[in-house]
Amino acid sequence: MADPFSPDAAASAAELDGAVDTLQRRTEALTASTASFSNAITRAFTGAVSGGKQLDDVLKNLALRLSNLAVSAAFKPVTDNITSGLNSLFTGLFPVAPAKTAAAMGAVKPFAAGGIIGTPTYFPLTGGGAGLAGEAGPEAIMPLARGADGRLGVAMTGGAAPSVTVQIVTPDADSFRRSEAYVTGQIARAVARGRRSL
Repeated sequence: MADPFSPDAAASAAELDGAVDTLQRRTEALTASTASFSNAITRAFTGAVSGGKQLDDVLKNLALRLSNLAVSAAFKPVTDNITSGLNSLFTGLFPVAPAKTAAAMGAVKPFAAGGIIGTPTYFPLTGGGAGLAGEAGPEAIMPLARGADGRLGVAMTGGAAPSVTVQIVTPDADSFRRSEAYVTGQIARAVARGRRSL
């Protein structure tokens, strides 16, 4: 029986790990290519059905999309090798902390649901230039929503609508009937003021 702790066994285990990693990367690439292929076919036939296109136009578009996918898949190893070579070149020339490298490599954290910026962080502005957030301590990012009145502000979720009770005391029903339009108008104005202040 072979010794499981021998150098040969360790080397075999390392080779097996490398083979498993390679197989996993290839499987992920195949899964992505398959998804792209199925999306191209689905879009082509969906466009044909909903757009009323001729079958030959649909097939031409499908052939173009599939050839585009094939060319992209064929050049992917080349672009990956070039990217890897440039990354190693720049990492060797300009050593950067791992967190900064991850940010430069596209590790993007989405804040669509909100979040906290705990350290000074630069971000691009739509008119050009850069903004700085978190320079004086943690800062919150909150999604905005339009209110009923059209104004943009912080969205409130989970808040219950207030309960309003109107109690009218009158000596007789005839006087209430005479003032009904006035009372209805006053209630409508109060509700409108309440909506504006939310």
